Order: sequence, then C-alpha cells, then structure tokens
Amino acid sequence: MFIALGGMAVHVQVQGPPGAPPLLLLHSLGTSLHVWDPQAETLSRTHRVIRFDLRGHGLSGAASGEGSMAAFADDAFALLDFLGVPAAHVGGISIGGRIAMEMAASHPERVLSLFLLDTAMEFPPPETWQARIEAVSAGGMAAVADGVMARWVVDRSSPSSLALRAMLMATPAEGYSAAAAALRDARAAPLAGRLRGPATVVVGELDQASPVAAAEGIRDAIPGSRLIVLPGFAHIPTFEAEAAVTEALRDHLAPAAEGDFLAAGLAVRKAVLGEAHVARAQANATPLDAPFQDYITRNVWGQIWTRPGLPRHTRSLLTLAITAALVREGEFALHVRATRNTGVSPEEVAEVLLQVGAYAGVPAANHALKIAKDILAEMEKAP
Repeated sequence: MFIALGGMAVHVQVQGPPGAPPLLLLHSLGTSLHVWDPQAETLSRTHRVIRFDLRGHGLSGAASGEGSMAAFADDAFALLDFLGVPAAHVGGISIGGRIAMEMAASHPERVLSLFLLDTAMEFPPPETWQARIEAVSAGGMAAVADGVMARWVVDRSSPSSLALRAMLMATPAEGYSAAAAALRDARAAPLAGRLRGPATVVVGELDQASPVAAAEGIRDAIPGSRLIVLPGFAHIPTFEAEAAVTEALRDHLAPAAEGDFLAAGLAVRKAVLGEAHVARAQANATPLDAPFQDYITRNVWGQIWTRPGLPRHTRSLLTLAITAALVREGEFALHVRATRNTGVSPEEVAEVLLQVGAYAGVPAANHALKIAKDILAEMEKAP
C-alpha cells in the first residue's frame, strides 16, 4: 500500500496478524523493503511485520535536499503512528540499523528491542561518502555499482546477488545521495549512553562497510546486548545467509530463558486481551488467586501463545473452537472480545462455530453463537 507522509508517497508492506507483536524492519542504502523478504516471510507467522521503502528508495518518493538520521527516524515514527502502533521491535540493516539506533535514542519508549544487522554507530570517513555522492550525481548508480556489490556480497554471480544489484540500479540517484549524506554526517557521540537492550548485533565476518569492530562497538554501547558474527559473509547477508539471519532474528524475538516467560506472557496477554482487562485482573488478584494468575501468565501466555509454530491469529481461532466445544462460556466470551486484537473477523468466528457444530454438537455451537452475536454487536456499537 501507499500512504502520504510529509508530502511524500511512501510504499509500505504489512504482513502478519493485526494483534501480533509489531516488528519494524528497515532496509539498507540502495536497496528496498524487499531486502528483508526471506525474514519477513517467516516472522510474519508470529509477528506483525512492518516494512517500508525509505525516502528516495524503492517505490517511495523523495524529499528535497540531503537526508539526516533524524528525518529518517521521524519517517519511521510517522508510519507507526499511521498504523496505530505505539511501540515496536525494530530491526535494521546498514543505514537501517543506524536509523533504528536513532529511534531508540530519541524515543526509547517506542522501541521494544533492537536487531542491528551489519551496521555502525558512525560510518567514517566522511570524505568517502562525499566522493560517492559526487560520483552518483555525475554518473548515476552505474558509477558505484561494482564497488558497492563487492562490499555487499561474497558471490556476485548468484541469483540473489543479481537481484540485489537490480535493486541498487533501480534506486534513484538523488535518493541514494540524500541517504549517503545522512551516513556521511552520522556520529556516534549523540547515541552514547542513550541505547538500551534487549539488543542483538549481527555482522558478517567479511563486512568491510561496517566491520566486526563496529559491531563490537555497538555491543559495548548497549548493556546486555549480544553479538553474533556470521562466518564467511559480507555486508548484506539477508539473502546469502538467509537461514542464519532468520534464525538470529527469531532467537532475538523469542523468550531467551525461563525467566523471560512471565514478562513475555504478560506482554502477549495484554496484546490479545487488552491492557484494561489485564490491569483489572491484576488489581483484583487476592492471595487466593494470585498464584493462578502467575501460572497462566507464565505457562499459558508465556510458553504457548509465544511459540512461533502457529500465528497468533490461528491460536485465536483454535481457542474459540475449543472453548465453544467445551462450553466454557466465560473463556469463549473473553476470546470473542479478543478478536479485536487478534485480527479474527466475525465471518471467521461464524466458520469456526459451523465446524464446532459439525464435530462437537449443534447445542454447543448454537449456545456459543448466541454469545458471539451479543458480544460482536456490542463491540460494533463501541469501537
């Protein structure tokens, strides 16, 4: 889809269930949102994956003049505002990673975590970027394509590398130059002491543009972050090292240890049932039911609903079917209300209850249908 941001037409793709945790992925200089295609295909099963073409790249329009990290970060926040996303996990590759760090430094409350792939806090020396800007301005993208591809990939003849080169060549010279100016002017000092985890830093062992030393600098600047080095890969590994990058991103987004299950479960419970419902449940907890509240948050929400094997939308459908079949009225009603957050439509609720009627009995399905009708009508009146 296309949206208008700051007078520009911006190309956006959103995949995954509406109620899933949001994941914003920012692409690199001279590519487009498609540089994340392999990872988006997998992660959209468990997350709401948001991507857009940066200004002057892909199908997005370009603003006049040179770019800046602050302007790129503002574009990302404006997109999240448009989509009604107060905070998201943010991943970025190359300039996308630097934009992600700019977002985290300026508005940390809106960045749930950072996944930083082949990037740096600054990209010296400035004169190299100025020379590249001048070369592109004079000779177009062909003037820099061979040198760029030598840094991006290991095997320039592979189909995926040819696709990357096509992205590069399709990038408007003015868009490339504006983003290169942002890299030329970016400095590490404004980020110092302002970045926090959780964060995962990933870098190709052969990356010349943002080498391992730059990744180590990011790791050292973000307390509790971890560093992953991909042996034998270069600056743009999302295609060449598809499996490794996808695995690193999945591990980053998944609960890392048992101690995280309570926090992860609470986050998912709020996302599915709503902040207000969870707040009421916590406020009304007594010594009698507090252990049970902890149990369902940690074990049901934290260890079942967070699993990557099924999209949240599918888990919502299954929960509706099971609670209807077992005539668990309270839980069924609760999860009908949750469809507002999980992206399940009234039409899908109707299909689920037809299935329940066929396999669990007409009386159970008929009773659930009455409950669903009342709740959905109530929700329609009070959006």
